[in-house]
Amino acid sequence: MVYKNYYKILGLETSRVSIDEIKVAYRVAAKKYHPDLNVGDNLAEEKIKDINEAYKILSVPSSKRKYDRIWNSKFSKEDKAFSGKGQKVAILNMLIGKTGKIEKKEKKIQIKGEDINTQINISIYEAYLGLEKSISLKDENGKAKTYTITIPKGIKNGEKIRLIGQGRSGKNGGKNGDLFIKINIENDKKFELKGNDIYTNLFLTPWEAVLGTKVEVEAIDEETNVYIPKGVQNGEKIRIPGKGYLNENGLKGDLIAEVKIMVPEKLTEEEQKIFEKLNKISKFNPRNNKKM
Repeated sequence: MVYKNYYKILGLETSRVSIDEIKVAYRVAAKKYHPDLNVGDNLAEEKIKDINEAYKILSVPSSKRKYDRIWNSKFSKEDKAFSGKGQKVAILNMLIGKTGKIEKKEKKIQIKGEDINTQINISIYEAYLGLEKSISLKDENGKAKTYTITIPKGIKNGEKIRLIGQGRSGKNGGKNGDLFIKINIENDKKFELKGNDIYTNLFLTPWEAVLGTKVEVEAIDEETNVYIPKGVQNGEKIRIPGKGYLNENGLKGDLIAEVKIMVPEKLTEEEQKIFEKLNKISKFNPRNNKKM
């Protein structure tokens, strides 16, 4: 059996070093050959075992003195504890405190389990109001597992919900990974979310747009009255404060109503006459850049 040069394993050139110097050398060597930095490197795995073994013996003053005595008694002065010759001798019982074979206990490194990332879609109403939702995912064994998650009121689009310890299993006693669920907020036909503001369409008749009016506009959780000024233009946006989505301070953004002037597809006989009369008397021409 090879009697190992523990000083050389820790990168030390002499046995005349303090316990503090041994600790520093150990940390440097352990970091260099750590399994997480040398994945799949069998040589590094063996090296880290030797490093741990060397530190176990040399970091304790009494076992360090025994080691130095035994090494120096077995080799010539030129091949003392820091010579690195690696001569073959039986590892003496004095180092392990018992007779027979060495019982080598390897401390396995704890490895944290991998995180799992997934995503779900929810409606803008669900995001605004908050809810509990169940999702089903397959675990590492291929079995379906159901999780119940609480989606808080006013969650942001793209925000992630974290379920601690619900990811892949850890190894060697390491912690499990986490489950991250990304929330995608879907717009609908009525409402579109942009930041903390909600956009909607406000449909008006031509005469409402010309004369101005008061209309009810549907917000996400209620209806609100809005005054439309005379001569409002198609595509113009009317901002209604405090009727939008919740912001990070618990306050609401704004509701933005975009004006859509709608022309009737069918007219009554009376409406037809009114429009014909308006056509004769009106001097307004949208194709003329000059204001009439």
